Amino acid sequence: MANKYQIRSISLPSRSHPSTIRVEEELSKLKSWEGSSTSTSESIDTGLSLLEDLYLCLDDLLNMASAQQVISHHKGDKCVEEVLDGSVRILDICGITRDTMLQIKENVQALHSALRRRKGDSSVETSVAEYKIFAKKMKKNANKLITSLKQMDGKFGVSPLVDLDHHLAAVIRVLREVILMNLSVFQFILSFFTVSSSNSKATKWLLVAKLMHKGVKPCEDNSENVNELQCVEAALSTLLSEGTNDEKMQVAHERLEALENAIESVENGLESVFRRLIKTRASLLNIISQ
Repeated sequence: MANKYQIRSISLPSRSHPSTIRVEEELSKLKSWEGSSTSTSESIDTGLSLLEDLYLCLDDLLNMASAQQVISHHKGDKCVEEVLDGSVRILDICGITRDTMLQIKENVQALHSALRRRKGDSSVETSVAEYKIFAKKMKKNANKLITSLKQMDGKFGVSPLVDLDHHLAAVIRVLREVILMNLSVFQFILSFFTVSSSNSKATKWLLVAKLMHKGVKPCEDNSENVNELQCVEAALSTLLSEGTNDEKMQVAHERLEALENAIESVENGLESVFRRLIKTRASLLNIISQ
């Protein structure tokens, strides 16, 4: 499936500078991931892993004396200030995304604990209702952030790199591409949170058809290629509409456990990327302070 949050690509120079080739190779891998990714935690994990690999190569680039010299020599230039501003913005975005993951984890764990302690159908209904209120608010906030990221995507890196030293132009281009790739990955993660389920059988079948068309299998297939958040919503809707017998409760527990595992995996990936973002930001600041 083509990723609906695919970035606006900045064309890399036809004659790449030797110092930027490895970064460009990692960017190419991430663009391939964009074209085949699905709205699943597995795809998110892959994207975050590739993003971390990208930053490892970017760190190598920023440690090169030649790259440091060309950036330092042009400190204060608009193009350099732009990537500095972009680096702090994606740090903020990553922090917000981590906070969102933490809130989801806490609410999912609270719901799971409440279902384990259930004292009747009414207590289950109350716990599910509280979770649904949180989920609705969370999705609204995620959609707002996605809109903000799209706006940033449209405005970032639009100024032409004309009359610049070839090496500087190559370095700025890949730095811009790295920042834009971050915007794409974070939009993709946030889109995972905005899925919804429905009690309507007709809507459920339509949803299943859409998911299968996008390469995402319905929860009943017990496949890894599913959206765990959506599976939880479907299981909770079933509890409310069909009752809380042992079989339905077992399914709900399994879906919640799968979601908790997925959240933990994404959290670990975000933490690794966050550390890389901090390191890259520090490297840029050190370079321009020389």
